[in-house]
Amino acid sequence: MKLRALGFAPLTGFVLAAPAHATPGGSSDYGVFSAGNGAAAGFGIVGAAGQARWAEDWSSLTSTPPERRREDWFNRLKHVKLTDKGDVWISFSGEERLRYIFENQPVMGTAGKTDASRLLLRSQYGADLHLGEHVRAYAEFLYGNAGGSNYYGYQAGTQRERLDLQQGVLEIKGALLGAKTGVIGGRQVFLDAPVSMQSARDLTNVQQTWDGFRGYAIWKRFRVDLFDFVQTNKLPLGVFSDGTNYNARMYGAYTSTALPAFTLMGHRNQLFADVFYIGYLYGGALAALPTAAQGKSQAGSTRRDNVGAKLWGTVGPFGVNLTGVFQGGQFRPANESQPTRAVRAYAVNAAVIYDRRDLAWRPSVGVQADLFSGGSYHSKDGAVGTFATPYFPLPYYNDVTLSLTSQNLVGLGPIMDFAPTKNFHIKLHVPLFWRASTNDAVYAVGKTYTWRDNLSGGFIGTIPQAQAAWNFAPHWTWTEDLAGFVASHGMHQAGAKNGVFIMQTLAFRF
Repeated sequence: MKLRALGFAPLTGFVLAAPAHATPGGSSDYGVFSAGNGAAAGFGIVGAAGQARWAEDWSSLTSTPPERRREDWFNRLKHVKLTDKGDVWISFSGEERLRYIFENQPVMGTAGKTDASRLLLRSQYGADLHLGEHVRAYAEFLYGNAGGSNYYGYQAGTQRERLDLQQGVLEIKGALLGAKTGVIGGRQVFLDAPVSMQSARDLTNVQQTWDGFRGYAIWKRFRVDLFDFVQTNKLPLGVFSDGTNYNARMYGAYTSTALPAFTLMGHRNQLFADVFYIGYLYGGALAALPTAAQGKSQAGSTRRDNVGAKLWGTVGPFGVNLTGVFQGGQFRPANESQPTRAVRAYAVNAAVIYDRRDLAWRPSVGVQADLFSGGSYHSKDGAVGTFATPYFPLPYYNDVTLSLTSQNLVGLGPIMDFAPTKNFHIKLHVPLFWRASTNDAVYAVGKTYTWRDNLSGGFIGTIPQAQAAWNFAPHWTWTEDLAGFVASHGMHQAGAKNGVFIMQTLAFRF
């Protein structure tokens, strides 16, 4: 049985003859860690076009018969020899993406706009230069434009971007102690973390990138990834003006062990046991804590120590994904006369999917359940209990509308995936949401809702979501996302408004 990605994730489509396992480091195969569309290796999902384009390896085209290579014109851009020997070569990638978003009551009606229409255009092009077997350099450039009517949120630096370096890395790789190892330094997308905590922020024009270093080592059944990053500052609007935001740091280690394969119910199965530590250091509005006074917050900075484990893979016809995270650390108030507070938060996430790819429409049906702990805004010196996800969890994981995020939240609902044809996919997710603590606020992505005193009960509401993606031609994908927020009675009384979310995306990728 082939591993499938677990959770409600966007479709990227299959647009080229996929590179062999499509993983970095100049190697076309990481064995068991090539599972999950390459995600098990720690570099994100890679079908044909990867979530991180530098994670692709097109060297397999050298052994592809010429008549196969000529089937797609863009194959000639994927492995261009720069020397007669072929030890120096370059690969080109690109994307043009046009996206339209309509929201009648964005962010539960608190965005200050109604019937907001946003038109987003992204141009992103990269070049991957291989200098022999052990050195390669990748550069990716981005231009993002945004317009519309009654739009909002364009001041954050995530939608409008003058021409700038989106990613730029140098990788040194080789074999060490029996492992395929490498060090990647520079500006890069980082995806080796649970999607409930971290993503590439691809919903917006400008992906989330990091400045720093990572080192990886992959053995036959064990891998480790060490990293230390500072967030890229996307606020400057000038050409090539992006800098580094030293107020936001992420560091740690991620390990994964491939457990012994086994056979169950006629399926060949593989489970992975991951153990990780991810540290956050950040301040500003994201670190502020709500107080007992409605609409007020306590400014400060925080360190979050995330220690977690994840078990994922296949068991018979079922895909499973179980994650648990304890979040420690401390909160330091900006007012030094106030006491430093410890952090004691946690998250538990689970998804179980029944997969029948052997049937018509290749259905998979399952359930996703999540618990992100909450705290109490009445506490002034006790431990902070609100789980924090400052670096943009995957929007499709829980809420594509961004009305809610992975803080003080309980979610439960079915997830479904169908493929009526090879080039057409349908995904459905209907989660119900509650506050984990009724003494804590309701949180959106990068926002704490100020209305609270009139909020009674823990039930927040439901956000049904559907996605249809059609690869109508090579390299071209049309995606339609529909979602709606249906507030509970208590949320209505507090001031929340029901909303409709429509997103249409036309993407060309090579």
